Amino acid sequence: MVDDEQAYLPGIAVIREVLDAYGKTPFAEGMTTLSMATGRYDTTQALFDGSVGVEGAQVTMQTEANLSKIFERVLRRAEFDVAELGWTFYLRSFGPDSPYVALPIFPNRVFRHSCVFVNRTSGITRPEDLVGRTIGEWGVYGQDSGVWAKGILADEYGFRPQANRWVIGGLDAPAEPFGFVPQIRPDGIDITDAPAGTSLAGLLESGEIDALFTANVPQSVLDGSAKNIVRLFEDFEAVERDYYCRTGIYPMMHPVVIRRDRLGLARAVFDGFQAAKQAAEQRYAHARRLFGATLMLPWASRLMDENAKLFSGDWWPYGTEANRHTVDTFLRYHYDQGLSERRLTVDEVFTPGF
Repeated sequence: MVDDEQAYLPGIAVIREVLDAYGKTPFAEGMTTLSMATGRYDTTQALFDGSVGVEGAQVTMQTEANLSKIFERVLRRAEFDVAELGWTFYLRSFGPDSPYVALPIFPNRVFRHSCVFVNRTSGITRPEDLVGRTIGEWGVYGQDSGVWAKGILADEYGFRPQANRWVIGGLDAPAEPFGFVPQIRPDGIDITDAPAGTSLAGLLESGEIDALFTANVPQSVLDGSAKNIVRLFEDFEAVERDYYCRTGIYPMMHPVVIRRDRLGLARAVFDGFQAAKQAAEQRYAHARRLFGATLMLPWASRLMDENAKLFSGDWWPYGTEANRHTVDTFLRYHYDQGLSERRLTVDEVFTPGF
């Protein structure tokens, strides 16, 4: 832990200004205030509604409709005491001078075979057909979903990012590549920005790119207006279930990070997130007993029954040991794809003791 307050970036003075702007002081009536920002998931809902808290702290929860806005607020201004932060965004700024360190808390997990879309007229019907093609990626080369997708395709099908051309831009609307994170463009890989005034979904629809690796589903796919955009894996659920059965990997997108100057609360924060996750597990168990009636999602009980056969015990484990293999796999992908200068280890990227 660093003793010198001035070592924290962007600096304690800036943090105090942010706190003052929200009408808060760091310590009120003997209770430490704690600002936290995450997506509003089933695994974090109890923190947002206040039914679960962080022992010894008065918690203020915040979120954003787009998680990249949380990431930007963390990386530009170190605005929150605790926050969800994308893996690659954390690793690109990781080091002894970073104001944050990760806790092995993963509120967001998504299988990523389903995140690869292709133009139906491109002739791409299997992963091997991606060789030599032009592929879009949202916001940054090596976003978490893209790191997972590239790594999985490399392990399973021999995919090599170096054999492709990459275009970085906005998903549904024109946007510059993210300016709040280093835009690492590894040697030997052809990476360009999307042409001004274009979106990746539009480029894929028109056939100007052949495929798209994305964290979010293109809006044109959701509203049914896309004519030429389809998933590479049409029956992605079956492919992803098979992948999990063989590897035991349920990809996590984002850890939770804590400011180094708030590490005294790390155990309480971990326990709070754990309790919120357990509250979600209890809600699902209750829903399953009631044939899914509390979810209002048709056939939810069948889905939960199928998942219960596949997953044993804790579906979304927290803690280093329970996630060692999955985290190590992501760290390997990050290094192999030229996004880390060296092969990081699981133990060095987390706060010790968890």
